[in-house]
Amino acid sequence: MNRPRTLSTLMVVLTAVAAVLVGLVTPAAAAAPYCGITWGSLTKVSTAADSEVLTDVRAGRHACFDRLVIDLTGQDNSFRSYDVRYVGQVTEDGSGRVVPLRGGADLQIVVRAPAYDENGETYRPGNRAELVRVNGWTTFRQVAWAGSFEGQTTLGLGVRARLPYRVFTLAGAPYSDQGPRLVIDVAHRW
Repeated sequence: MNRPRTLSTLMVVLTAVAAVLVGLVTPAAAAAPYCGITWGSLTKVSTAADSEVLTDVRAGRHACFDRLVIDLTGQDNSFRSYDVRYVGQVTEDGSGRVVPLRGGADLQIVVRAPAYDENGETYRPGNRAELVRVNGWTTFRQVAWAGSFEGQTTLGLGVRARLPYRVFTLAGAPYSDQGPRLVIDVAHRW
């Protein structure tokens, strides 16, 4: 038996096994998040007693995300009542009819504020299927109306894919016509 050769082979095998074990134990360097975004894609919900009504829907493009803004008006300068989540399909308030949306994922936005007050409608979409023009945007594919019924308003946001998003509110400006706003940012990628 050739003892030096066997010992040499054994050393090579042990070195390889040790290298593999060290690789398993040593933590891998985590990839930096895209644009520092760490939002995730799970449901965002906030419930509070609010008295606002919806007055407008608009959108904007940013370097790392597309933004949807829902303008409100009311007694309170802050707004804290919404439910935003990815769903299999967005349905109309009241009727339950499916709201068709372009894109790979549907984000349902329920704002616990009606689009009407005691004097009538406070927001009337010109085109229920296209509340905001988002053709050619990085993430948004379509913003559609799903109705305003029993004190809440639902919108459908078609996005390119199930991407991370965040939801936050901005207070209105005191002594002005600017009411609170609900903001939904959807990242361009993970």
